[in-house]
Amino acid sequence: MAKFVINGKNKLEGKISVAANKNAVLPVMAATLLCDDISIIHNVPQIKDVEVMASILRKLGAKVSLKNRTLTVDSSNITNVEISTELAQRLRASVLLLGPLLARTGEVKLPHPGGDVIGRRGISTHITALTKLGVEVTQDDLMYYGKVNKKKAERIFLDEPSVTGTENVLMYAALVDGETVIENAAAEPHVVDLARFLTSAGVTIEGAGTSRVRVIGKKNLSGGEYTISPDAIEAGTFAIASAVTKGDLEIGPIVQDDMHMIKIVLEQFGIGLKFSKDKMRVDAREITAPLRPVQAGVWPGFPTDLMSPLIVLTTQATGQTLCHDPLYESRMFFVDKLIRMGAHITICDPHRVIVYGKSNLYGRELASPDIRAGMALVIAALIADGKSIIDQAEIVERGYENIDERLRIIGADIKRVDD
Repeated sequence: MAKFVINGKNKLEGKISVAANKNAVLPVMAATLLCDDISIIHNVPQIKDVEVMASILRKLGAKVSLKNRTLTVDSSNITNVEISTELAQRLRASVLLLGPLLARTGEVKLPHPGGDVIGRRGISTHITALTKLGVEVTQDDLMYYGKVNKKKAERIFLDEPSVTGTENVLMYAALVDGETVIENAAAEPHVVDLARFLTSAGVTIEGAGTSRVRVIGKKNLSGGEYTISPDAIEAGTFAIASAVTKGDLEIGPIVQDDMHMIKIVLEQFGIGLKFSKDKMRVDAREITAPLRPVQAGVWPGFPTDLMSPLIVLTTQATGQTLCHDPLYESRMFFVDKLIRMGAHITICDPHRVIVYGKSNLYGRELASPDIRAGMALVIAALIADGKSIIDQAEIVERGYENIDERLRIIGADIKRVDD
């Protein structure tokens, strides 16, 4: 186990690079299983989740190599359809292998996915949709068992705009001869990245990034090649860190179209984001609570993955802020750690907290409960009086590449220590 040791009260100044989108690279890696040839993925983030997904692909028979942020995957010889239980328990995104393995091999054995525990994240949406496309799925306490009876191209209306559900159907439909239409589809930027990769492999896809996606699949796909887009969640996280430390950061690269709602919400706190091509600067003098609640939502709403860092921001905003995440019922539970640091927060229910600012925070020893909450605790430690220790640093590193090194470059007093 490792931990971050952080001494607070340092401004973050200078330039920080935004890594590639974690939530994009994992489904693209899964989609390489659809291809009979070599696929190449550029701008791959150096994070633990990528390492775990690469290990899963290797155990399925793929040849995987990573050099200079370029991942090469040869899926021409898939020899296994059972996903390692030990690896699946470490990676929620292992659920993304359901669609491509079914489409490519006709069967799959998928352990119940692990990863962060931030609420009930079942896969009923995935199963219902895939069943309509000719798949039969059964399960027991340990495993999902899927097999293809007969591939069918159909119009599918998802019972919720699930991101991974949309991605699984999109990948399955890529190898279904005919036209599949996905209604009520998720429209997040990482869904668009996946669609662009599949297009590079020969699939015809229209409407990615909207609620209606049309897929014209093929019986076989060649290898695809794609460059992963920058992570808007990481860019927003650094913007919050700059604001609460009264710093002056240039953040990039970014995709401006992915930042609209983040910009709107931060402006409600008095924080300005100034865009210049693929970069942005943060202008934050006085942080004040907004006049309306902050609510996470499906795209293009405020992203749930940014809610934990935003709660740290609200502790530094003068006034009262209601934060609401209707998507995950355990997203808010990490705030007890902020309360230990001196924050004034009322937990209303599993989805809502009221934060009373401005609070002085004090260094504490805390454990990282999940990727986003762990990063939020790092930000809180950056502004706290005294020394903080964030245990289970590996959890944060699942989603944030070399975060201690990058923060040191811009002025943070942080070091990583192995126990």
